[in-house]
Amino acid sequence: MEEKSFNSRRQFLINSGVATLGFMGLNQFLNPLAEAHEINGCLGYGPLQNDDKGILNLPKGFEYKIISKKGKIMDDGWWTPGRPDGMGAFEGDDGKVILVRNHENSPDDFENGAFGPENENLAQAELDKFYEKGKGNLPALGGTTTLVYNEKTGEVEQEFMSLAGTVRNCAGGVTPWNSWLTCEESVVKAGDYSGNLEKDHGFVFEVLAKRDGKLQNAIPIKEMGRFNHEAVAVDPRTGIVFLTEDRGDGLFYRYIPHVPGKLYQGGKLQALCLSWGKGRDTRNWKGQQEGFFPVGKPQSIYWIDLEDIGSPHDDLRYRGYGKGAARFARGEGIWFGENELYFACTNGGEIGAGQVFKYIPGENEGKENEYKTPGSLELFAEPNDRDLLKNCDNVAIAPWGDLLLCEDHPHPFVVGITPEGRFYKLAENIGFESEFAGGVFSPSGQTYFVNIQDAGITLAITGPWRNLR
Repeated sequence: MEEKSFNSRRQFLINSGVATLGFMGLNQFLNPLAEAHEINGCLGYGPLQNDDKGILNLPKGFEYKIISKKGKIMDDGWWTPGRPDGMGAFEGDDGKVILVRNHENSPDDFENGAFGPENENLAQAELDKFYEKGKGNLPALGGTTTLVYNEKTGEVEQEFMSLAGTVRNCAGGVTPWNSWLTCEESVVKAGDYSGNLEKDHGFVFEVLAKRDGKLQNAIPIKEMGRFNHEAVAVDPRTGIVFLTEDRGDGLFYRYIPHVPGKLYQGGKLQALCLSWGKGRDTRNWKGQQEGFFPVGKPQSIYWIDLEDIGSPHDDLRYRGYGKGAARFARGEGIWFGENELYFACTNGGEIGAGQVFKYIPGENEGKENEYKTPGSLELFAEPNDRDLLKNCDNVAIAPWGDLLLCEDHPHPFVVGITPEGRFYKLAENIGFESEFAGGVFSPSGQTYFVNIQDAGITLAITGPWRNLR
């Protein structure tokens, strides 16, 4: 096998850019106004410098390079798709970075597809490996591409389609066994798009971090449920997969596989409930009838089994809520640290600016006796200050501890938080009215990759990462 395997839990955390230290600083969110006015001043890496190219403002000493752009011919002969989103970074045997990248395209988004503006080159594609062929007329144009990036030269050495025939691949998550779980943020179904779609959508697919230049078979992990998937995170101790749902009234899920690391061999899907009240609302929106979810106070939880998880009616969250599951405001990015995970809710909070939750698994997480030592859920951060942070989406944690959040906004920033709780702006998109997406560090920690979605570009950012002020 050419790619390196993760030989320890710690190595998995390092290679996936995951560490919990960076989240310690999030306690400062509880009083955000104290530092919000300094955020573009001397904190972090210093003030952002104006980019002569009019694309990306960065601190002094930092540089960016566009390493991929939609419409470019890839090594397999197809066009680089547009609307890049979530990404996972892996280390190859020779130290080069294997970057697996989502594309959030719908079946009729020809402009951003890989087969030409009118799908004119579709006949040459390996349709047998697509999940959705669309009767040969309208195949799903989402999926993933894989890039092999040389950090020494700053060049992409290989780029190819690695998964095809899926719809609106938004985020996902890396696994300890060197694969990327890519999620469909869509619940279109067979018969949609004027009868062209042949299958239901809303599933998770697994993509191996390989550099063989080949398209992989797109096989849904149906036991992980059919819903508006956003992101996933794997607990490397247990192999349990935690999942977010990008809905204003979504749930927080976990998937307990029958065999850890073998997700296709089946498992059990569950939803999180709060022990102090069934069907609680964590969103803290104005006018909310229920009491607000408290900040900084861990709450005991339990999990309920879900049934009919592949329902074509997009009603899994409603049925789960009816059984007592808690509601969340657009669960999006999620990352695992040292026995705790954090996930962002993009428009939660009193002013809809976003929330960050922390979940600590129980001592016997996923086992029959877990009720004796249940896990806990804490509303760790609720800024309610858009100058500090607005609509956090994808999240990543640098190997040395900083948390970086991509803003889902027409004028977005990448916002950094140090372990000491100092907030700073790492990057500002000044070239396009489009969100940042998919921010992730290379295994070496030298490069931060991020997408500007609507522009269809992927950037590599380098600089003096450890020289914080």
